[in-house]
Amino acid sequence: MAGKYDLVIVGGGISGASLLYTTAKFTDIDSIALIEKESEIAAINSNHTNNSQTLHFGDIETNYTLEKAKEVKEGAELLAGYLEANDPDGEMHARRSKMVLAVGDEEVSELERRYDEEGFGDLFPKLRPIEREEIAEIEPNVVEGRDPGVELLALQTPDGYVVDYGRTATSFVDRAVGESNVDVYTGTEVTDVTPTLDGYTIETTGGRFDCEAAVVAAGSHSLQIAKELGYGRDKVLLPVAGSFFLADDLLNGKVYTLQMKKLPFAAVHGDADVHDPSVTRFGPTAKLVPALERGRLSTVSDFLDVFGLNAAAALSYANILSDRVLLPYVLRNLVYDLPEVGPRQFLPHVRKVVPSVDLEDLERATGYGGVRPQIVDTSQKSLDMGEAKIVGDDIIFNITPSPGASTCLKNAMRDTRTLLEFLDGDYVFDETAFRADTIDNFPRGDTADGTAGDDTVDGVPAMDD
Repeated sequence: MAGKYDLVIVGGGISGASLLYTTAKFTDIDSIALIEKESEIAAINSNHTNNSQTLHFGDIETNYTLEKAKEVKEGAELLAGYLEANDPDGEMHARRSKMVLAVGDEEVSELERRYDEEGFGDLFPKLRPIEREEIAEIEPNVVEGRDPGVELLALQTPDGYVVDYGRTATSFVDRAVGESNVDVYTGTEVTDVTPTLDGYTIETTGGRFDCEAAVVAAGSHSLQIAKELGYGRDKVLLPVAGSFFLADDLLNGKVYTLQMKKLPFAAVHGDADVHDPSVTRFGPTAKLVPALERGRLSTVSDFLDVFGLNAAAALSYANILSDRVLLPYVLRNLVYDLPEVGPRQFLPHVRKVVPSVDLEDLERATGYGGVRPQIVDTSQKSLDMGEAKIVGDDIIFNITPSPGASTCLKNAMRDTRTLLEFLDGDYVFDETAFRADTIDNFPRGDTADGTAGDDTVDGVPAMDD
């Protein structure tokens, strides 16, 4: 269970699996290995119980700027196209309505401004404003029992992809292992990574791997390994554990509430589970935890490795948590995990989506929720809102909080280009074939004036169906 490879990928979640698929299927790299410490692919944060199952396009995520929405949209369309082409039976995804809901005059004005003035209506041709009557047709429980005097507006689109990222990751790996140049090792934990003259030696519980180039796509652990190699010294993590509450069948699709722009965490929303539409999930809550994996005490020491126990990290935490928006948010979310008190305090957020919900309708979702690593820049003493990538000498470290799963294929495409540079240009990436298997299958709508919307990936026009 060891050997020499051109490329070794560490981590078998959605990020590592998408890179394996991209390099195995669309490059001529001679030998590729994927190493995963768990006995199964996508067993931790990519598991469908441990994330919000959302494919983020940036259309209803109201904490995204227009620029970030453009970036995320491109990545989401790559993955949506893959799902359309490779999941005809809906084992990995479902397409449902999604909307962001504004309640009250102030929120309605904000949502109107976002759609009309900030350019989101132009960027997303299928996104449309709908009022109370049409909201009730799509999501009856959102309107039923609500004060008729309260103004309502929603931005709605039919392109609400709910995704089982675990099964999607497994699909990527299954397609990659059909290639003769690919090996996948599960139950194989990395114990050491050492630079060599020719690349890297990776010591694992299953033996030694030598490679010319490496990608560490191990979530929070990516920064831990990066720091051991001298990279990412100005970064630490703020691990956030998400949780959910469950209710019976209340929603047909996904309904978001408006998001505070200073918060990197998902807005509270309700949606039907990807595999069981009769179950509605509400959340997520967001609790700070001193661990890199939920429910695993062994990763507390890993968190301390990443944190570093230094003054810069401590001052950064203090600066972030003293924020007048973030601190109350953190304290409120601690309360939501308390027995009896937690559901009662969370109920108003649920009722903002479905007014008729009673306390006895809610059940805490045991076994749901993962840890998302929010990136802290100790030089600026601030949160980095989004993904982090560290590119070293013939090695890439990917740390992927939300929306990392949504943009996994775009990330894989970019990393593949970088890897070919690492490998001295000896190999070729067939991006045309990659696009044909992914974004070219994304179903496109037209703008209101009948012209095709602007759909590009990295500035390259996308082909319409």
